Amino acid sequence: MELELRHLRILCTIADTLSLGRTATVLGCSQPAVSSQLVRIERLLGADLFVRGNAGVTPTRFGVEVVVRAREVVALADAIGWRSTAERLGAERVLRLAATNTPILPGLLQRARAVLPALTTQVSSVYSSAEIVALIEGGRQDVGVAVDYPGSELRHSKAVVRRGIVTEPSFVALPVDHPASARWDVSLLELAGDAWFLTPDDGAGWPGVCYDAFRAAGFSPAAVHEFLGDRDQLQRMIADGLGVSVVQATCKPYPGVVVKPLAGTPLWCRYVLVWHRERVSDEMAETLFGAALAAYEELIARAPHFQAWAARHHRTSRT
Repeated sequence: MELELRHLRILCTIADTLSLGRTATVLGCSQPAVSSQLVRIERLLGADLFVRGNAGVTPTRFGVEVVVRAREVVALADAIGWRSTAERLGAERVLRLAATNTPILPGLLQRARAVLPALTTQVSSVYSSAEIVALIEGGRQDVGVAVDYPGSELRHSKAVVRRGIVTEPSFVALPVDHPASARWDVSLLELAGDAWFLTPDDGAGWPGVCYDAFRAAGFSPAAVHEFLGDRDQLQRMIADGLGVSVVQATCKPYPGVVVKPLAGTPLWCRYVLVWHRERVSDEMAETLFGAALAAYEELIARAPHFQAWAARHHRTSRT
Protein backbone atom coordinates (compact mmCIF):
# COMPACT_ATOMS: atom_id res chain seq x y z
CA MET A 1 0.00 0.00 0.00
CA GLU A 2 1.18 3.52 -0.83
CA LEU A 3 -0.19 6.62 0.85
CA GLU A 4 -2.43 8.49 -1.60
CA LEU A 5 -4.27 11.80 -1.56
CA ARG A 6 -7.59 10.04 -0.86
CA HIS A 7 -6.08 8.52 2.29
CA LEU A 8 -5.06 11.96 3.51
CA ARG A 9 -8.59 13.25 2.87
CA ILE A 10 -9.96 10.39 4.98
CA LEU A 11 -7.64 11.31 7.86
CA CYS A 12 -8.67 14.97 7.66
CA THR A 13 -12.35 14.05 7.69
CA ILE A 14 -11.90 11.75 10.69
CA ALA A 15 -10.13 14.58 12.52
CA ASP A 16 -12.97 16.96 11.64
CA THR A 17 -15.80 14.67 12.74
CA LEU A 18 -14.08 12.66 15.53
CA SER A 19 -16.26 9.75 14.42
CA LEU A 20 -15.74 6.93 11.92
CA GLY A 21 -19.49 6.77 11.38
CA ARG A 22 -19.83 10.47 10.61
CA THR A 23 -16.75 10.23 8.37
CA ALA A 24 -18.47 7.48 6.41
CA THR A 25 -21.56 9.68 6.04
CA VAL A 26 -19.51 12.65 4.81
CA LEU A 27 -17.54 10.54 2.34
CA GLY A 28 -20.54 8.52 1.19
CA CYS A 29 -19.16 5.09 2.11
CA SER A 30 -19.62 2.49 4.86
CA GLN A 31 -18.17 2.72 8.35
CA PRO A 32 -16.35 -0.63 8.01
CA ALA A 33 -14.68 0.73 4.88
CA VAL A 34 -13.46 3.82 6.76
CA SER A 35 -12.27 1.69 9.69
CA SER A 36 -10.43 -0.67 7.36
CA GLN A 37 -8.70 2.20 5.56
CA LEU A 38 -7.66 3.77 8.85
CA VAL A 39 -6.16 0.48 10.06
CA ARG A 40 -4.20 0.15 6.81
CA ILE A 41 -2.93 3.74 7.03
CA GLU A 42 -1.86 3.26 10.66
CA ARG A 43 -0.12 0.00 9.75
CA LEU A 44 1.73 1.78 6.95
CA LEU A 45 2.81 4.65 9.24
CA GLY A 46 3.66 2.33 12.12
CA ALA A 47 1.64 3.99 14.90
CA ASP A 48 -1.90 4.71 16.02
CA LEU A 49 -3.36 7.95 14.71
CA PHE A 50 -6.63 7.88 16.66
CA VAL A 51 -7.80 6.33 19.92
CA ARG A 52 -11.11 4.52 19.48
CA GLY A 53 -13.81 4.85 22.14
CA ASN A 54 -17.54 4.40 22.64
CA ALA A 55 -18.14 8.11 22.05
CA GLY A 56 -15.97 8.35 18.93
CA VAL A 57 -12.28 8.80 18.26
CA THR A 58 -9.64 11.25 19.46
CA PRO A 59 -6.28 11.96 17.78
CA THR A 60 -3.03 10.80 19.31
CA ARG A 61 -0.09 13.18 19.39
CA PHE A 62 1.29 11.46 16.31
CA GLY A 63 -2.18 11.68 14.79
CA VAL A 64 -2.26 15.44 15.34
CA GLU A 65 1.12 15.77 13.59
CA VAL A 66 0.05 13.59 10.65
CA VAL A 67 -3.28 15.39 10.19
CA VAL A 68 -1.55 18.79 10.19
CA ARG A 69 0.77 17.61 7.41
CA ALA A 70 -2.09 15.89 5.59
CA ARG A 71 -4.06 19.13 5.52
CA GLU A 72 -1.06 20.92 4.05
CA VAL A 73 -0.74 18.36 1.26
CA VAL A 74 -4.49 18.35 0.53
CA ALA A 75 -4.55 22.14 0.49
CA LEU A 76 -1.59 22.24 -1.92
CA ALA A 77 -3.27 19.69 -4.18
CA ASP A 78 -6.51 21.64 -4.14
CA ALA A 79 -4.60 24.84 -4.86
CA ILE A 80 -3.49 23.76 -8.33
CA GLY A 81 -4.73 26.38 -10.73
CA TRP A 82 -5.74 28.93 -8.07
CA ARG A 83 -3.10 31.51 -8.81
CA SER A 84 -3.78 31.51 -12.53
CA THR A 85 -7.29 32.79 -11.76
CA ALA A 86 -6.48 34.75 -8.61
CA GLU A 87 -6.84 38.23 -10.03
CA ARG A 88 -10.11 37.39 -11.75
CA LEU A 89 -11.56 35.85 -8.59
CA GLY A 90 -10.52 38.74 -6.41
CA ALA A 91 -11.86 41.37 -8.78
CA GLU A 92 -15.28 39.84 -9.38
CA ARG A 93 -17.06 41.65 -6.52
CA VAL A 94 -16.99 42.38 -2.81
CA LEU A 95 -16.91 39.18 -0.78
CA ARG A 96 -19.24 39.46 2.22
CA LEU A 97 -17.86 37.42 5.12
CA ALA A 98 -19.57 36.84 8.46
CA ALA A 99 -17.50 35.51 11.35
CA THR A 100 -18.29 34.43 14.86
CA ASN A 101 -15.96 34.92 17.83
CA THR A 102 -12.83 33.31 16.39
CA PRO A 103 -9.12 34.20 16.54
CA ILE A 104 -8.71 32.74 13.05
CA LEU A 105 -10.24 35.76 11.30
CA PRO A 106 -7.24 38.18 11.14
CA GLY A 107 -4.85 35.54 9.79
CA LEU A 108 -7.47 34.26 7.35
CA LEU A 109 -7.98 37.72 5.85
CA GLN A 110 -4.26 38.44 5.68
CA ARG A 111 -3.47 35.20 3.88
CA ALA A 112 -6.46 35.38 1.53
CA ARG A 113 -5.43 38.85 0.40
CA ALA A 114 -1.87 37.66 -0.15
CA VAL A 115 -3.19 35.05 -2.60
CA LEU A 116 -5.87 37.33 -4.07
CA PRO A 117 -4.41 40.87 -4.01
CA ALA A 118 -7.51 42.33 -5.70
CA LEU A 119 -9.89 40.76 -3.20
CA THR A 120 -12.22 43.18 -1.41
CA THR A 121 -13.91 41.84 1.72
CA GLN A 122 -16.75 43.20 3.81
CA VAL A 123 -16.60 41.61 7.25
CA SER A 124 -19.52 41.36 9.69
CA SER A 125 -19.20 40.15 13.27
CA VAL A 126 -22.05 37.71 13.97
CA TYR A 127 -22.07 35.75 17.23
CA SER A 128 -24.60 33.06 16.37
CA SER A 129 -23.39 30.36 14.00
CA ALA A 130 -27.00 29.56 13.13
CA GLU A 131 -27.51 33.20 12.17
CA ILE A 132 -24.43 33.09 9.93
CA VAL A 133 -25.99 30.17 8.05
CA ALA A 134 -29.32 32.02 7.80
CA LEU A 135 -27.60 35.12 6.42
CA ILE A 136 -25.83 33.07 3.76
CA GLU A 137 -29.01 31.22 2.83
CA GLY A 138 -30.88 34.53 2.63
CA GLY A 139 -28.33 36.13 0.31
CA ARG A 140 -27.10 38.73 2.82
CA GLN A 141 -23.67 37.10 3.26
CA ASP A 142 -21.55 35.00 0.94
CA VAL A 143 -19.30 33.05 3.29
CA GLY A 144 -18.83 32.61 7.00
CA VAL A 145 -16.58 31.25 9.72
CA ALA A 146 -18.78 29.50 12.26
CA VAL A 147 -18.53 26.84 14.96
CA ASP A 148 -20.31 23.62 15.80
CA TYR A 149 -19.73 20.62 18.02
CA PRO A 150 -19.19 16.88 17.36
CA GLY A 151 -22.63 15.27 17.32
CA SER A 152 -24.30 18.67 16.95
CA GLU A 153 -23.31 19.74 13.46
CA LEU A 154 -24.72 22.90 11.87
CA ARG A 155 -27.91 22.45 9.91
CA HIS A 156 -28.39 24.15 6.57
CA SER A 157 -30.03 23.80 3.18
CA LYS A 158 -28.40 22.27 0.11
CA ALA A 159 -27.59 25.79 -1.06
CA VAL A 160 -24.91 26.01 1.62
CA VAL A 161 -21.65 24.07 1.72
CA ARG A 162 -20.02 23.30 5.09
CA ARG A 163 -16.38 22.27 5.57
CA GLY A 164 -14.70 21.68 8.90
CA ILE A 165 -11.48 23.62 9.37
CA VAL A 166 -10.32 21.97 12.59
CA THR A 167 -11.78 20.25 15.65
CA GLU A 168 -10.06 21.23 18.89
CA PRO A 169 -10.41 20.32 22.59
CA SER A 170 -11.80 22.99 24.88
CA PHE A 171 -9.75 24.15 27.89
CA VAL A 172 -10.62 25.95 31.11
CA ALA A 173 -9.28 29.30 32.35
CA LEU A 174 -8.76 29.60 36.12
CA PRO A 175 -7.40 32.22 38.53
CA VAL A 176 -3.74 31.53 39.19
CA ASP A 177 -4.49 31.04 42.91
CA HIS A 178 -7.31 28.56 42.30
CA PRO A 179 -6.82 25.29 44.27
CA ALA A 180 -6.83 23.33 40.99
CA SER A 181 -4.40 25.62 39.16
CA ALA A 182 -1.36 23.52 40.08
CA ARG A 183 -2.80 20.36 38.54
CA TRP A 184 -1.77 19.20 35.08
CA ASP A 185 -5.42 18.83 34.11
CA VAL A 186 -8.64 19.72 35.89
CA SER A 187 -11.79 17.65 36.20
CA LEU A 188 -15.10 19.43 35.80
CA LEU A 189 -16.21 18.09 39.18
CA GLU A 190 -13.36 20.00 40.86
CA LEU A 191 -15.01 23.17 39.57
CA ALA A 192 -18.54 22.34 40.77
CA GLY A 193 -18.41 25.06 43.42
CA ASP A 194 -17.17 27.79 41.07
CA ALA A 195 -19.13 30.40 39.20
CA TRP A 196 -18.86 29.98 35.41
CA PHE A 197 -18.68 32.55 32.65
CA LEU A 198 -20.59 31.09 29.70
CA THR A 199 -21.47 32.76 26.43
CA PRO A 200 -25.14 32.66 25.36
CA ASP A 201 -26.89 30.37 22.89
CA ASP A 202 -25.00 30.29 19.59
CA GLY A 203 -27.65 28.38 17.67
CA ALA A 204 -25.23 25.49 17.12
CA GLY A 205 -25.44 23.66 20.45
CA TRP A 206 -23.69 25.94 22.92
CA PRO A 207 -24.02 26.21 25.90
CA GLY A 208 -26.09 23.01 25.81
CA VAL A 209 -23.03 20.83 25.21
CA CYS A 210 -21.40 22.43 28.23
CA TYR A 211 -24.39 21.78 30.49
CA ASP A 212 -24.44 18.20 29.20
CA ALA A 213 -20.81 17.84 30.31
CA PHE A 214 -21.66 19.29 33.72
CA ARG A 215 -24.48 16.76 34.15
CA ALA A 216 -22.25 13.91 33.02
CA ALA A 217 -19.73 14.98 35.67
CA GLY A 218 -22.48 14.89 38.30
CA PHE A 219 -23.20 18.51 39.14
CA SER A 220 -24.91 21.76 38.21
CA PRO A 221 -22.75 24.89 38.34
CA ALA A 222 -23.03 26.96 41.51
CA ALA A 223 -23.60 30.12 39.47
CA VAL A 224 -23.48 31.11 35.82
CA HIS A 225 -22.61 34.55 34.43
CA GLU A 226 -23.86 34.93 30.86
CA PHE A 227 -21.07 36.92 29.27
CA LEU A 228 -20.52 38.01 25.70
CA GLY A 229 -17.86 40.65 25.60
CA ASP A 230 -14.22 41.54 25.39
CA ARG A 231 -11.74 38.69 25.99
CA ASP A 232 -9.48 40.98 27.99
CA GLN A 233 -12.35 41.88 30.30
CA LEU A 234 -13.23 38.21 30.75
CA GLN A 235 -9.68 37.31 31.74
CA ARG A 236 -9.47 40.24 34.14
CA MET A 237 -12.59 38.98 35.90
CA ILE A 238 -11.19 35.46 36.04
CA ALA A 239 -7.91 36.80 37.46
CA ASP A 240 -9.94 38.63 40.12
CA GLY A 241 -11.48 35.33 41.22
CA LEU A 242 -15.00 36.02 39.94
CA GLY A 243 -15.31 32.71 38.10
CA VAL A 244 -13.86 30.25 35.61
CA SER A 245 -14.56 29.80 31.91
CA VAL A 246 -14.28 27.34 29.06
CA VAL A 247 -11.83 28.80 26.54
CA GLN A 248 -10.53 28.01 23.09
CA ALA A 249 -7.34 26.04 22.60
CA THR A 250 -5.69 29.14 21.10
CA CYS A 251 -6.42 31.27 24.21
CA LYS A 252 -3.40 33.19 25.48
CA PRO A 253 -3.63 33.55 29.28
CA TYR A 254 -3.19 36.95 30.84
CA PRO A 255 -1.31 37.62 34.10
CA GLY A 256 -3.23 36.08 36.98
CA VAL A 257 -4.87 33.44 34.75
CA VAL A 258 -3.86 29.87 33.89
CA VAL A 259 -5.28 27.73 31.09
CA LYS A 260 -5.58 24.01 31.80
CA PRO A 261 -6.80 20.93 29.94
CA LEU A 262 -10.06 19.39 31.11
CA ALA A 263 -9.55 15.84 32.37
CA GLY A 264 -10.97 13.36 29.92
CA THR A 265 -11.42 16.08 27.29
CA PRO A 266 -15.23 16.26 27.65
CA LEU A 267 -15.70 19.28 25.38
CA TRP A 268 -14.70 19.76 21.74
CA CYS A 269 -15.36 22.60 19.31
CA ARG A 270 -15.09 22.67 15.54
CA TYR A 271 -14.35 25.72 13.39
CA VAL A 272 -16.37 25.55 10.19
CA LEU A 273 -16.17 27.36 6.85
CA VAL A 274 -19.62 27.76 5.29
CA TRP A 275 -20.50 29.34 1.96
CA HIS A 276 -23.24 29.63 -0.66
CA ARG A 277 -22.42 27.20 -3.45
CA GLU A 278 -23.75 29.52 -6.20
CA ARG A 279 -22.13 32.77 -4.99
CA VAL A 280 -18.68 31.50 -3.99
CA SER A 281 -16.56 29.67 -6.56
CA ASP A 282 -14.73 26.47 -5.72
CA GLU A 283 -11.41 28.28 -6.14
CA MET A 284 -12.44 31.02 -3.73
CA ALA A 285 -13.68 28.51 -1.17
CA GLU A 286 -10.40 26.59 -1.36
CA THR A 287 -8.41 29.79 -0.97
CA LEU A 288 -10.36 30.78 2.13
CA PHE A 289 -10.14 27.29 3.61
CA GLY A 290 -6.38 27.14 3.13
CA ALA A 291 -5.99 30.60 4.64
CA ALA A 292 -8.12 29.68 7.65
CA LEU A 293 -6.21 26.46 8.26
CA ALA A 294 -2.82 28.19 8.03
CA ALA A 295 -4.01 30.92 10.41
CA TYR A 296 -5.14 28.32 12.94
CA GLU A 297 -1.91 26.34 12.76
CA GLU A 298 0.11 29.49 13.45
CA LEU A 299 -2.04 30.28 16.50
CA ILE A 300 -1.97 26.78 17.95
CA ALA A 301 1.81 26.61 17.60
CA ARG A 302 1.95 29.47 20.14
CA ALA A 303 -0.36 27.75 22.68
CA PRO A 304 1.87 25.83 25.15
CA HIS A 305 -1.12 24.40 27.05
CA PHE A 306 -2.32 22.77 23.81
CA GLN A 307 1.14 21.46 22.95
CA ALA A 308 1.46 19.95 26.43
CA TRP A 309 -2.00 18.39 26.18
CA ALA A 310 -1.23 16.87 22.78
CA ALA A 311 2.11 15.45 23.95
CA ARG A 312 0.62 13.91 27.09
CA HIS A 313 -2.40 12.61 25.23
CA HIS A 314 -0.10 10.82 22.82
CA ARG A 315 1.92 9.23 25.62
CA THR A 316 -1.24 8.10 27.40
CA SER A 317 -2.74 6.64 24.25
CA ARG A 318 0.34 4.51 23.63
CA THR A 319 0.52 2.94 27.12
